[in-house]
Amino acid sequence: MTQPPEPVFAEAWQARAFALMLKLSEREHFTPKEWTMALARELQNVASRGKADDGSHYYEHWLAALEALAVEKGLTSAASLHQRKEAWRSAYLNTPHGKPVELSRATL
Repeated sequence: MTQPPEPVFAEAWQARAFALMLKLSEREHFTPKEWTMALARELQNVASRGKADDGSHYYEHWLAALEALAVEKGLTSAASLHQRKEAWRSAYLNTPHGKPVELSRATL
């Protein structure tokens, strides 16, 4: 009997972040080499802060690298990212258990 393949991503947000990175690269907002360098910088920054990682936080570092590269390339701003994260945080905290988290149109 054939076993089903194991999921590549532990959580859905990881797959969405990966897809976003691919799409931005395909649209030539940055090159694969620029992406590799951004990820390497982020992992070096984490290591230099003495934060050992067993790999369980890899996609958090990966997302931080994507955010930094998006800011560096002028695709967004640090302030915009912060505002969006806070809007999601607020929506999450104010959403009843079991209901989907949604942002209001005012926060988009």
